[in-house]
Amino acid sequence: MLKIERFALGALETNAYLILTEDEKRGVIIDPGMDPEPLLERIKEIEIEAVLLTHTHFDHIGGVDAVRELKGCPLYVHEIEQEWLTNGELNGSLMWPQIGGEITAKPAEHLLKEGDRLELLGETFEVFHTPGHSPGSVSFLLAKQQVIFSGDVLFRMSVGRTDLYGGSSRELYASIHEKLFTLDPETHVLPGHGPATTIAFEKEHNPYV
Repeated sequence: MLKIERFALGALETNAYLILTEDEKRGVIIDPGMDPEPLLERIKEIEIEAVLLTHTHFDHIGGVDAVRELKGCPLYVHEIEQEWLTNGELNGSLMWPQIGGEITAKPAEHLLKEGDRLELLGETFEVFHTPGHSPGSVSFLLAKQQVIFSGDVLFRMSVGRTDLYGGSSRELYASIHEKLFTLDPETHVLPGHGPATTIAFEKEHNPYV
């Protein structure tokens, strides 16, 4: 079984996830956000196979290049948002200059699309294109672990905002109902902000869906 550690990074307390092999020698990182020092300290002695992005809003990419420079690992992002990495207007960082000014990252080594299956850490990460919060939002499913990393699409008792560039309420609710809610009800949801939840709990209790 893989181990999963959560780091709430930066002013927006964005969840970065470190997924580790049982011996903690190899890992994958999802959404290394701003002020990544605690995460960087944790991975000093760990081989990082990849950095995966659920989407490219500034609070999710602030630590991307620091991780890549430290560990020499590749970055994966949905093909729709490849340009957002290098553009502060698209990734939203120029909208809130008080948080830290323009935030960018170098281009990704790998582009994702719906249905991709990434073989990492001896497991399969299934890629679901789940737009709505942003056009290139994706969720990563670890089926054996019954865990999905939902980014800013679905939260405990809430959903992602759709008023940022490229957002769409219609697409967001379609992503939730047609993709996330078709998963096993016991699937654990690890979101981009806030605490974990389950598909079953959100189906029954989330007032937005």
